[in-house]
Amino acid sequence: MKPFRRLPPWIRSQIPPASAMAEIRSRTYDQGLATVCKEARCPNQGTCARRGTATFLILGDRCTRDCAFCAVRHGVPSAVREDEPWQVGTSAAAMGLKHVVVTSVTRDDLPDGGAGQFARTVEAIHERSPGTSVEVLIPDFQGSEEALRAVIRARPEVINHNLETVSRLYPALRRGACYRRSLELLERVREMAPPLVTKSGIMVGVGETRQEVEDLIRDLVNAGCSILTIGQYLQPSRVHYPVHRFVPPEEFEELERVGRELGLRHVVSGPLVRSSYLAADVAELFSLSPLARNSSQPPSGG
Repeated sequence: MKPFRRLPPWIRSQIPPASAMAEIRSRTYDQGLATVCKEARCPNQGTCARRGTATFLILGDRCTRDCAFCAVRHGVPSAVREDEPWQVGTSAAAMGLKHVVVTSVTRDDLPDGGAGQFARTVEAIHERSPGTSVEVLIPDFQGSEEALRAVIRARPEVINHNLETVSRLYPALRRGACYRRSLELLERVREMAPPLVTKSGIMVGVGETRQEVEDLIRDLVNAGCSILTIGQYLQPSRVHYPVHRFVPPEEFEELERVGRELGLRHVVSGPLVRSSYLAADVAELFSLSPLARNSSQPPSGG
């Protein structure tokens, strides 16, 4: 067993109000849907519940990979639900969300990695809730251009793919993933659909150096990424990768400044920041009107 490190005073998550959590549960779990907020044990459930936001987790709750930092369960995944896209769209509309984040477990067992389900879910949200912008937080689809193109054709307003950590730590933290492959996914979005906003996220406190983080930011800028989220890694359980150190708030502020200076358009950096944290606020900042999608053309070709 790996010991937990005592949390510093600046890391305090807020308890979700019962009424807000009951509303989210009635619109998600009671409808057979999952949220990454709960499955990944996100520390911001209280904040997001009060703001009426949630991140939908599609394609089941079992991941085919076993990343050393992630609380989402792994193992044999369930069959893909045909009604899932419609259920997500209906729930988003019922909750009156202005911005929806859709993510998934990694499904290397599927021929398209789940890209088709992502596309159908985006389309269902746009149909059921026309005023809602959509952000997809996608896996790497094992480098498949065809899979990525299918998602882009659905015209989400934001495509998010997390690097999670610096290149050197991939073997220890992201088994089955590839740093270069993840960067290439973001580069391909820029090439296939330049108007789309691209986003990524990393965690710190896992043993990275400051220089490695700055090199990662430069890689993202060169790949055409616009938005970066930076948060503290928190060990989900004793069997997960241990925390190397707790990064103080002033360092997060410094990383935000460095990110902007190196060329990112927007950086959200703080101890409890996660990939979809304040995603609706960022979407508003970038004026991501869902109506604008009708004026842009999806990529052609196969």
